[in-house]
Amino acid sequence: MPDVNQTRIYVDADACPVKDEIYRVAIRHGLPVSVVAGNFIRVPQDPLIERIAAGSGMDAADDWIAERAGRGDIVITSDIPLASRCVKAGAEVIAPNGKPFTEASIGMTLAVRNLMTDLRSSGEVTGGPKSFAPRDRSTFLSALDQTIRRIQRQRVQQPAPNQG
Repeated sequence: MPDVNQTRIYVDADACPVKDEIYRVAIRHGLPVSVVAGNFIRVPQDPLIERIAAGSGMDAADDWIAERAGRGDIVITSDIPLASRCVKAGAEVIAPNGKPFTEASIGMTLAVRNLMTDLRSSGEVTGGPKSFAPRDRSTFLSALDQTIRRIQRQRVQQPAPNQG
């Protein structure tokens, strides 16, 4: 029976450049990982790592993650609408470049994304996201490790529910 109080890491895996880093950190901390993709994706053979083929629907992987992620969980995604849904559910959300999505930042991030989408659809040339750099990998590793430690500290500080 899985521990419902244990932190789980959800990975929006289709275009995630830091999967190997996530696996290493999760295994080191003994945390389960759900690697969610639209179709089949290769993952290491480890009991902590589960592969989820959510289906090829437009937002199938996003929906699968958003329906499960909650307080105490970590979601790795660069998908801003998914990040918004997970932040609202109480999950910690980190982009592959290490940037956290928080309640304080997600509204503006979503607004800018929607504005850029509108500009592109009207024919405006806006350029794409910055390319992934080696520094982003180390920033991500640091952010993931800090987030895991913060959640673990919060869990230790919470009083146990009454056993009545």
